[in-house]
Amino acid sequence: MSDATYDTGDARVRVAIIGSGPAGSYTAGHLLRHSAPELHIDLFERLPTPWGLVRAGVAPDHPKIKSVDRIFERTAEHARLRYFGNVDFGEHLTLEHLRQHYNAIVYAVGTPVDRAMEIPGEDLDRSYAATDFVGWYNGHPDFRDLEFDLRGERAIVVGAGNVALDVARMLLLTRDELASTDVADHALEVLAASAIKEVLVVARRGPEQAAFTNPELLELGELSAADVVVDAAELALAGEGHDPGADATARRNAEILQEYAARPLSGKPRRIVLRFLLSPLALEGSGQVESVTLARNELYAESDGSLRARATDKRVTVAAHAVFRAIGYRGSALPGVPFDQHRSVIANEGGRVLGEEGVRPGEYVVGWAKRGPSGVIGTNKKDANETVDRLLEDLAAGRLLAPAPIGDAALEAFIRELQPAVVDYPGWARIDRHERQLGESSGRPRVKLTRIAEMLDAAKQK
Repeated sequence: MSDATYDTGDARVRVAIIGSGPAGSYTAGHLLRHSAPELHIDLFERLPTPWGLVRAGVAPDHPKIKSVDRIFERTAEHARLRYFGNVDFGEHLTLEHLRQHYNAIVYAVGTPVDRAMEIPGEDLDRSYAATDFVGWYNGHPDFRDLEFDLRGERAIVVGAGNVALDVARMLLLTRDELASTDVADHALEVLAASAIKEVLVVARRGPEQAAFTNPELLELGELSAADVVVDAAELALAGEGHDPGADATARRNAEILQEYAARPLSGKPRRIVLRFLLSPLALEGSGQVESVTLARNELYAESDGSLRARATDKRVTVAAHAVFRAIGYRGSALPGVPFDQHRSVIANEGGRVLGEEGVRPGEYVVGWAKRGPSGVIGTNKKDANETVDRLLEDLAAGRLLAPAPIGDAALEAFIRELQPAVVDYPGWARIDRHERQLGESSGRPRVKLTRIAEMLDAAKQK
């Protein structure tokens, strides 16, 4: 990458992308493909390691999904892109810093906070957020030192999306199944020693309203040590509210669940039980979760024909050692950036950030921070393309920011003054190589470094 400086006649257009996960990486790729050579990108990441949820959110036993990082690697190696890891927006970089040096700023920060159930007993011990559990078993430094008590026989997962299924599956995988993945070492030992024999996945609505993808649901039937249990009578009850708006994925989910209900149990030592039309009302226990009280729900049609769930007067109490809530994520406000409190996203219109007086020139948003936590990794590609198209339209119309020109070396020096412990892309490559070498001896894809200090040390190795 060039260290040349540019005088005031420099026509270089600089774009800062905050966040290197799928949304940020797809944004960078689309920008590089569809812009003139004058456009250059600086990609900032809070952690030393890039790729966001691909590294820290995708379940360890899903290596094919993780392989999308190869596309992101090619983008990050582009001559017009620089990676600045271990740089935190709000701590090291401010909005004013970015406005001072960049023509455009793209926020790709996701929605990092879990949604609470807001029911009595949620603060008991052994009541966990799926966000924390996923970060913990994936080796995210923020969650490295959390503890999860898996010494009981039953856990309940509340939620009807892929994260709920990931949590349930991780609780039921055998040591052999885990040991071939990149699950964090500290989590491998705890999960392998788990006493959990049964996981109940509890959905508020019916099968056709669940957000599972078909492959995730089918994958449950391939667990080596766990049977899948579905109550045909419960499916029949939920089926009374057939959803006319159900898409092909939802209809196939319903078919898969019917197949599970008809499948005889094989006698495996563990089981995953999928339940529908149930909502938790309270977690109960003396200082820690011991049971969950659930309401039986019924479906009703809104005026637009969509189906919603409401509680009946029927109650069910289920003993449980632990509860994991996987009911979604919400965004958090960034310093100086308009935030839509109702939707928990950065206020925007088609990816352009909106302030009190309308569109804020030169500021954009992509991914979950733009639309909310929906879709799969690939969904971010189309979403990013929309935002990039708006940015390029504004560039052509002269509506971006107009900072004073600065050379590459001077800008990098400015960033390193704000955060001396920057990890550049070669530094990340050294971390990556070190983790892969650690994994070779145990037949694993990698052994993740889970502390920032360890990552910084590896980034300096030659």
